[in-house]
Amino acid sequence: MKFTAEHNALRKTVRDFVEKEINPHCDEWEKAGEYPIHDLFKKLGNLGLLGIQKPEEYGGMGLDYSYNLVAAEEFGLALCGGVPLSIGVQTDMCTPALARFGSDELKRDYLAPAIAGDMVGCIGVSEVGAGSDVAGLKTTARKDGDDYVINGSKMWITNSPQSDFICLLANTSDDSVHKNKSLIIVPMNSPGISFSTHLDKLGMRSSETAQVFFDDVRVPQRNRIGAEGTGFMMQMLQFQEERMWGAANVIKALESCIDKTIEYCRERKTFGQPLIDNQVIHFRLAELQTEVEALRALTYQACELHIEGKDVTRLASMAKLKAGRLGREVTDSCLQYWGGMGYMWDNPVARAFRDVRLVSIGGGADEIMLGIICKMMGTLPGKKK
Repeated sequence: MKFTAEHNALRKTVRDFVEKEINPHCDEWEKAGEYPIHDLFKKLGNLGLLGIQKPEEYGGMGLDYSYNLVAAEEFGLALCGGVPLSIGVQTDMCTPALARFGSDELKRDYLAPAIAGDMVGCIGVSEVGAGSDVAGLKTTARKDGDDYVINGSKMWITNSPQSDFICLLANTSDDSVHKNKSLIIVPMNSPGISFSTHLDKLGMRSSETAQVFFDDVRVPQRNRIGAEGTGFMMQMLQFQEERMWGAANVIKALESCIDKTIEYCRERKTFGQPLIDNQVIHFRLAELQTEVEALRALTYQACELHIEGKDVTRLASMAKLKAGRLGREVTDSCLQYWGGMGYMWDNPVARAFRDVRLVSIGGGADEIMLGIICKMMGTLPGKKK
Protein backbone atom coordinates (compact mmCIF):
# COMPACT_ATOMS: atom_id res chain seq x y z
CA MET A 1 0.00 0.00 0.00
CA LYS A 2 1.32 3.42 -0.92
CA PHE A 3 0.84 6.21 1.58
CA THR A 4 0.70 9.86 0.57
CA ALA A 5 1.66 13.06 2.35
CA GLU A 6 -2.01 13.29 3.35
CA HIS A 7 -1.85 9.86 5.00
CA ASN A 8 1.27 10.88 6.88
CA ALA A 9 -0.32 14.15 8.01
CA LEU A 10 -3.29 12.21 9.36
CA ARG A 11 -0.94 9.81 11.15
CA LYS A 12 0.71 12.76 12.88
CA THR A 13 -2.62 14.29 13.85
CA VAL A 14 -3.80 11.06 15.48
CA ARG A 15 -0.43 10.37 17.11
CA ASP A 16 -0.31 13.87 18.58
CA PHE A 17 -3.88 13.48 19.85
CA VAL A 18 -3.03 10.18 21.55
CA GLU A 19 0.08 11.64 23.18
CA LYS A 20 -1.63 14.82 24.42
CA GLU A 21 -5.25 13.87 25.09
CA ILE A 22 -5.23 10.16 25.95
CA ASN A 23 -1.93 8.85 27.31
CA PRO A 24 -1.47 11.33 30.17
CA HIS A 25 -4.82 10.15 31.62
CA CYS A 26 -4.78 6.39 30.95
CA ASP A 27 -3.78 5.30 34.45
CA GLU A 28 -6.49 7.48 35.99
CA TRP A 29 -9.16 6.29 33.55
CA GLU A 30 -8.19 2.63 33.98
CA LYS A 31 -8.61 2.90 37.75
CA ALA A 32 -11.92 4.75 37.39
CA GLY A 33 -13.32 2.25 34.88
CA GLU A 34 -14.50 5.11 32.68
CA TYR A 35 -13.33 8.24 30.91
CA PRO A 36 -15.00 11.52 29.84
CA ILE A 37 -16.18 10.08 26.56
CA HIS A 38 -18.34 13.03 25.44
CA ASP A 39 -15.53 15.52 26.04
CA LEU A 40 -12.95 13.37 24.24
CA PHE A 41 -15.27 12.57 21.34
CA LYS A 42 -16.01 16.26 20.84
CA LYS A 43 -12.27 16.92 20.54
CA LEU A 44 -11.99 14.04 18.06
CA GLY A 45 -14.97 15.38 16.13
CA ASN A 46 -13.44 18.85 15.93
CA LEU A 47 -10.40 17.28 14.23
CA GLY A 48 -12.57 15.26 11.84
CA LEU A 49 -11.30 11.97 13.28
CA LEU A 50 -14.75 10.42 13.80
CA GLY A 51 -15.75 10.70 10.15
CA ILE A 52 -12.62 10.05 8.13
CA GLN A 53 -14.29 7.82 5.54
CA LYS A 54 -17.83 9.13 6.07
CA PRO A 55 -19.71 11.28 3.48
CA GLU A 56 -18.77 14.94 3.36
CA GLU A 57 -22.42 16.06 3.26
CA TYR A 58 -22.81 14.78 6.83
CA GLY A 59 -19.57 16.30 8.10
CA GLY A 60 -17.16 13.53 7.19
CA MET A 61 -13.89 13.82 5.29
CA GLY A 62 -15.07 11.59 2.44
CA LEU A 63 -11.72 9.78 2.26
CA ASP A 64 -11.19 6.14 1.37
CA TYR A 65 -10.75 3.42 3.98
CA SER A 66 -6.95 3.52 3.88
CA TYR A 67 -7.07 6.78 5.85
CA ASN A 68 -9.30 5.18 8.44
CA LEU A 69 -6.87 2.28 8.71
CA VAL A 70 -3.99 4.71 9.30
CA ALA A 71 -5.93 6.30 12.16
CA ALA A 72 -6.73 2.88 13.66
CA GLU A 73 -3.03 2.02 13.65
CA GLU A 74 -2.05 5.23 15.42
CA PHE A 75 -4.77 4.89 18.06
CA GLY A 76 -2.99 1.63 18.90
CA LEU A 77 -0.25 3.74 20.51
CA ALA A 78 -2.62 4.59 23.38
CA LEU A 79 -1.39 3.26 26.73
CA CYS A 80 -4.70 1.47 27.25
CA GLY A 81 -6.94 -0.49 24.93
CA GLY A 82 -10.30 0.67 26.23
CA VAL A 83 -10.28 4.19 24.81
CA PRO A 84 -9.30 3.17 21.26
CA LEU A 85 -11.91 0.41 21.46
CA SER A 86 -14.69 2.87 22.27
CA ILE A 87 -13.52 5.14 19.44
CA GLY A 88 -13.59 2.18 17.05
CA VAL A 89 -17.14 1.37 18.17
CA GLN A 90 -18.15 4.89 17.09
CA THR A 91 -16.34 4.92 13.75
CA ASP A 92 -16.35 1.32 12.53
CA MET A 93 -18.99 -0.66 14.40
CA CYS A 94 -22.18 1.34 14.96
CA THR A 95 -22.08 3.77 12.01
CA PRO A 96 -20.91 1.99 8.80
CA ALA A 97 -24.37 0.57 7.95
CA LEU A 98 -26.01 3.87 8.89
CA ALA A 99 -23.67 5.75 6.54
CA ARG A 100 -24.13 3.26 3.71
CA PHE A 101 -27.82 2.33 3.90
CA GLY A 102 -29.53 4.83 6.21
CA SER A 103 -32.10 7.36 5.09
CA ASP A 104 -31.15 11.01 4.76
CA GLU A 105 -33.23 11.76 7.86
CA LEU A 106 -31.41 9.14 9.93
CA LYS A 107 -28.04 10.36 8.72
CA ARG A 108 -28.88 13.95 9.60
CA ASP A 109 -30.25 13.01 13.02
CA TYR A 110 -27.60 10.47 14.08
CA LEU A 111 -24.67 10.13 11.68
CA ALA A 112 -23.85 13.84 11.45
CA PRO A 113 -23.85 14.32 15.26
CA ALA A 114 -21.76 11.14 15.67
CA ILE A 115 -19.19 12.48 13.20
CA ALA A 116 -19.15 15.85 14.97
CA GLY A 117 -18.66 14.20 18.36
CA ASP A 118 -21.98 15.52 19.63
CA MET A 119 -23.45 12.03 20.01
CA VAL A 120 -21.92 8.79 21.25
CA GLY A 121 -23.10 5.54 19.67
CA CYS A 122 -22.91 1.85 20.47
CA ILE A 123 -23.67 -1.37 18.62
CA GLY A 124 -26.31 -3.79 19.90
CA VAL A 125 -25.73 -7.27 18.51
CA SER A 126 -24.44 -9.64 21.21
CA GLU A 127 -26.75 -11.23 23.74
CA VAL A 128 -26.17 -13.57 26.67
CA GLY A 129 -27.18 -16.53 24.49
CA ALA A 130 -26.04 -15.14 21.13
CA GLY A 131 -22.55 -13.72 20.96
CA SER A 132 -20.80 -15.02 17.88
CA ASP A 133 -24.02 -16.78 16.85
CA VAL A 134 -25.64 -13.64 15.45
CA ALA A 135 -28.45 -15.62 13.80
CA GLY A 136 -29.54 -16.89 17.22
CA LEU A 137 -30.34 -13.53 18.84
CA LYS A 138 -33.73 -13.25 20.58
CA THR A 139 -34.43 -9.50 20.90
CA THR A 140 -37.61 -8.62 19.03
CA ALA A 141 -39.01 -5.46 17.43
CA ARG A 142 -42.76 -5.95 16.90
CA LYS A 143 -44.73 -3.61 14.63
CA ASP A 144 -47.40 -1.50 16.28
CA GLY A 145 -48.83 1.15 13.99
CA ASP A 146 -45.95 3.24 12.68
CA ASP A 147 -43.65 2.10 15.49
CA TYR A 148 -41.59 -0.87 16.58
CA VAL A 149 -41.97 -2.09 20.15
CA ILE A 150 -38.69 -3.63 21.28
CA ASN A 151 -38.19 -6.28 23.95
CA GLY A 152 -35.07 -8.19 24.92
CA SER A 153 -31.55 -7.44 26.07
CA LYS A 154 -28.04 -6.95 24.73
CA MET A 155 -24.83 -7.97 26.50
CA TRP A 156 -21.24 -6.63 26.57
CA ILE A 157 -22.25 -3.33 24.96
CA THR A 158 -19.25 -0.99 24.89
CA ASN A 159 -20.08 2.72 25.34
CA SER A 160 -23.68 1.92 26.27
CA PRO A 161 -23.89 3.68 29.68
CA GLN A 162 -22.91 7.00 28.04
CA SER A 163 -24.40 6.45 24.58
CA ASP A 164 -26.97 8.65 22.89
CA PHE A 165 -28.08 5.94 20.46
CA ILE A 166 -27.67 2.24 19.78
CA CYS A 167 -27.55 0.58 16.36
CA LEU A 168 -29.70 -2.39 17.34
CA LEU A 169 -30.04 -5.72 15.53
CA ALA A 170 -33.42 -7.26 16.32
CA ASN A 171 -35.88 -9.79 14.93
CA THR A 172 -38.64 -7.94 13.06
CA SER A 173 -40.51 -10.93 11.59
CA ASP A 174 -40.97 -14.70 11.86
CA ASP A 175 -39.02 -15.38 8.66
CA SER A 176 -35.85 -17.52 8.61
CA VAL A 177 -33.05 -16.43 10.96
CA HIS A 178 -31.06 -14.78 8.18
CA LYS A 179 -34.05 -12.88 6.77
CA ASN A 180 -35.96 -11.80 9.88
CA LYS A 181 -33.54 -9.23 11.29
CA SER A 182 -33.34 -5.46 10.91
CA LEU A 183 -30.95 -2.77 12.09
CA ILE A 184 -32.74 -0.02 14.00
CA ILE A 185 -31.38 3.21 15.47
CA VAL A 186 -32.76 3.52 19.00
CA PRO A 187 -32.27 6.66 21.14
CA MET A 188 -30.86 5.59 24.48
CA ASN A 189 -33.09 7.99 26.41
CA SER A 190 -36.18 6.10 25.23
CA PRO A 191 -38.57 5.00 27.99
CA GLY A 192 -38.10 1.31 28.80
CA ILE A 193 -34.31 1.17 28.40
CA SER A 194 -32.28 0.28 31.47
CA PHE A 195 -28.73 -0.88 32.19
CA SER A 196 -26.87 -3.30 34.40
CA THR A 197 -24.05 -2.05 36.56
CA HIS A 198 -20.76 -1.68 34.70
CA LEU A 199 -19.39 -5.10 33.77
CA ASP A 200 -16.23 -6.02 35.68
CA LYS A 201 -13.98 -6.96 32.77
CA LEU A 202 -10.55 -8.57 32.62
CA GLY A 203 -9.23 -5.79 30.38
CA MET A 204 -10.33 -2.71 28.44
CA ARG A 205 -11.03 -1.27 31.89
CA SER A 206 -11.34 2.37 30.81
CA SER A 207 -14.24 1.70 28.42
CA GLU A 208 -17.71 1.50 29.96
CA THR A 209 -19.53 -1.74 29.18
CA ALA A 210 -22.95 -2.90 30.38
CA GLN A 211 -25.92 -5.09 29.63
CA VAL A 212 -28.82 -3.16 28.09
CA PHE A 213 -32.46 -4.11 28.69
CA PHE A 214 -35.41 -3.22 26.44
CA ASP A 215 -38.88 -3.33 27.98
CA ASP A 216 -41.59 -2.27 25.51
CA VAL A 217 -39.29 0.36 24.02
CA ARG A 218 -41.13 2.25 21.30
CA VAL A 219 -39.28 3.68 18.30
CA PRO A 220 -40.58 4.87 14.89
CA GLN A 221 -40.21 2.40 12.03
CA ARG A 222 -38.50 5.18 10.09
CA ASN A 223 -35.51 4.59 12.41
CA ARG A 224 -34.87 1.30 10.62
CA ILE A 225 -31.75 1.27 8.44
CA GLY A 226 -32.63 0.11 4.93
CA ALA A 227 -35.26 -2.49 4.10
CA GLU A 228 -36.83 -4.70 6.72
CA GLY A 229 -35.21 -8.12 6.92
CA THR A 230 -31.83 -7.00 5.59
CA GLY A 231 -30.25 -6.43 8.99
CA PHE A 232 -28.26 -9.67 9.08
CA MET A 233 -26.66 -8.90 5.73
CA MET A 234 -25.87 -5.32 6.77
CA GLN A 235 -24.34 -6.49 10.03
CA MET A 236 -22.12 -8.96 8.19
CA LEU A 237 -20.88 -6.09 6.01
CA GLN A 238 -20.44 -3.92 9.09
CA PHE A 239 -18.35 -6.67 10.68
CA GLN A 240 -15.79 -6.44 7.87
CA GLU A 241 -14.83 -2.87 8.74
CA GLU A 242 -14.89 -3.71 12.45
CA ARG A 243 -12.49 -6.61 11.88
CA MET A 244 -10.11 -4.61 9.70
CA TRP A 245 -10.14 -1.79 12.25
CA GLY A 246 -9.37 -4.25 15.04
CA ALA A 247 -6.48 -5.83 13.14
CA ALA A 248 -4.99 -2.44 12.26
CA ASN A 249 -5.38 -1.16 15.81
CA VAL A 250 -3.39 -4.10 17.17
CA ILE A 251 -0.32 -3.56 14.97
CA LYS A 252 1.31 -0.62 16.71
CA ALA A 253 0.09 -1.76 20.11
CA LEU A 254 2.10 -4.97 19.64
CA GLU A 255 5.11 -3.09 18.27
CA SER A 256 4.98 -0.91 21.36
CA CYS A 257 5.05 -4.01 23.58
CA ILE A 258 8.10 -5.29 21.74
CA ASP A 259 9.86 -1.91 21.93
CA LYS A 260 9.17 -1.55 25.66
CA THR A 261 10.45 -5.08 26.23
CA ILE A 262 13.66 -4.41 24.30
CA GLU A 263 14.23 -1.28 26.40
CA TYR A 264 13.62 -3.17 29.63
CA CYS A 265 15.85 -6.08 28.59
CA ARG A 266 18.69 -3.66 27.83
CA GLU A 267 18.46 -2.17 31.31
CA ARG A 268 17.85 -5.36 33.32
CA LYS A 269 21.00 -7.32 34.09
CA THR A 270 21.20 -10.95 35.14
CA PHE A 271 24.38 -12.95 35.71
CA GLY A 272 26.45 -9.90 34.83
CA GLN A 273 24.95 -9.11 31.43
CA PRO A 274 21.87 -7.36 30.03
CA LEU A 275 18.94 -9.68 29.37
CA ILE A 276 18.88 -8.57 25.74
CA ASP A 277 22.29 -10.22 25.21
CA ASN A 278 20.68 -13.64 25.56
CA GLN A 279 20.30 -15.00 22.06
CA VAL A 280 17.04 -16.76 22.91
CA ILE A 281 15.53 -13.38 23.83
CA HIS A 282 16.70 -11.22 20.95
CA PHE A 283 15.95 -13.99 18.45
CA ARG A 284 12.44 -14.35 19.87
CA LEU A 285 11.79 -10.61 19.69
CA ALA A 286 12.96 -10.58 16.07
CA GLU A 287 10.58 -13.44 15.37
CA LEU A 288 7.67 -11.58 16.94
CA GLN A 289 8.41 -8.37 15.02
CA THR A 290 8.42 -10.39 11.79
CA GLU A 291 4.98 -11.75 12.66
CA VAL A 292 3.69 -8.23 13.29
CA GLU A 293 4.92 -7.19 9.84
CA ALA A 294 3.07 -10.17 8.35
CA LEU A 295 -0.10 -9.02 10.09
CA ARG A 296 0.43 -5.50 8.72
CA ALA A 297 0.80 -6.84 5.15
CA LEU A 298 -2.35 -8.96 5.46
CA THR A 299 -4.38 -6.07 6.89
CA TYR A 300 -3.15 -3.67 4.22
CA GLN A 301 -4.07 -6.12 1.46
CA ALA A 302 -7.59 -6.49 2.87
CA CYS A 303 -7.87 -2.70 3.00
CA GLU A 304 -6.75 -2.28 -0.62
CA LEU A 305 -9.32 -4.77 -1.86
CA HIS A 306 -12.02 -3.18 0.28
CA ILE A 307 -11.29 0.21 -1.33
CA GLU A 308 -11.65 -1.45 -4.74
CA GLY A 309 -15.11 -2.66 -3.76
CA LYS A 310 -14.08 -6.33 -3.52
CA ASP A 311 -15.48 -8.81 -1.01
CA VAL A 312 -12.90 -8.91 1.80
CA THR A 313 -14.73 -11.37 4.05
CA ARG A 314 -11.96 -13.96 3.71
CA LEU A 315 -9.01 -11.61 4.22
CA ALA A 316 -10.70 -9.56 6.94
CA SER A 317 -11.47 -12.78 8.82
CA MET A 318 -7.86 -13.91 8.41
CA ALA A 319 -6.56 -10.55 9.64
CA LYS A 320 -8.89 -10.63 12.64
CA LEU A 321 -7.84 -14.22 13.46
CA LYS A 322 -4.15 -13.41 13.11
CA ALA A 323 -4.46 -10.21 15.17
CA GLY A 324 -6.11 -12.01 18.07
CA ARG A 325 -3.73 -14.94 18.17
CA LEU A 326 -0.62 -12.87 17.57
CA GLY A 327 -1.74 -10.42 20.24
CA ARG A 328 -1.81 -13.23 22.78
CA GLU A 329 1.56 -14.57 21.60
CA VAL A 330 3.38 -11.23 21.62
CA THR A 331 2.08 -10.01 24.97
CA ASP A 332 2.63 -13.37 26.66
CA SER A 333 6.18 -13.66 25.34
CA CYS A 334 7.06 -10.08 26.24
CA LEU A 335 5.55 -10.36 29.71
CA GLN A 336 7.75 -13.39 30.38
CA TYR A 337 10.92 -11.37 29.78
CA TRP A 338 9.82 -8.78 32.34
CA GLY A 339 9.81 -11.51 34.98
CA GLY A 340 8.15 -10.52 38.26
CA MET A 341 7.73 -6.94 37.04
CA GLY A 342 5.58 -8.23 34.19
CA TYR A 343 3.20 -9.81 36.70
CA MET A 344 2.38 -6.45 38.29
CA TRP A 345 -1.06 -5.04 37.47
CA ASP A 346 0.13 -1.60 36.33
CA ASN A 347 2.92 -2.91 34.10
CA PRO A 348 2.25 -1.71 30.51
CA VAL A 349 2.79 -5.16 29.01
CA ALA A 350 0.51 -6.72 31.63
CA ARG A 351 -2.19 -4.21 30.68
CA ALA A 352 -1.71 -5.03 26.99
CA PHE A 353 -1.84 -8.76 27.88
CA ARG A 354 -5.28 -8.23 29.43
CA ASP A 355 -6.61 -5.80 26.82
CA VAL A 356 -5.59 -7.66 23.69
CA ARG A 357 -7.25 -10.88 24.87
CA LEU A 358 -10.58 -9.44 23.74
CA VAL A 359 -9.48 -9.44 20.08
CA SER A 360 -9.91 -13.22 19.89
CA ILE A 361 -13.45 -12.95 21.31
CA GLY A 362 -15.17 -9.70 20.31
CA GLY A 363 -16.44 -9.09 16.78
CA GLY A 364 -16.55 -12.83 16.13
CA ALA A 365 -14.46 -15.34 18.06
CA ASP A 366 -11.44 -17.08 16.55
CA GLU A 367 -13.55 -20.16 15.95
CA ILE A 368 -16.07 -18.12 13.93
CA MET A 369 -13.22 -16.66 11.85
CA LEU A 370 -11.91 -20.17 11.19
CA GLY A 371 -15.39 -21.32 10.15
CA ILE A 372 -15.72 -18.42 7.70
CA ILE A 373 -12.28 -19.09 6.23
CA CYS A 374 -12.97 -22.83 5.93
CA LYS A 375 -16.29 -22.16 4.23
CA MET A 376 -14.63 -19.86 1.69
CA MET A 377 -11.88 -22.42 1.11
CA GLY A 378 -14.48 -25.12 0.50
CA THR A 379 -13.06 -27.37 3.21
CA LEU A 380 -16.23 -27.79 5.28
CA PRO A 381 -18.03 -31.14 4.88
CA GLY A 382 -20.26 -31.00 1.83
CA LYS A 383 -18.88 -27.63 0.72
CA LYS A 384 -17.02 -26.97 -2.51
CA LYS A 385 -14.82 -23.98 -3.17
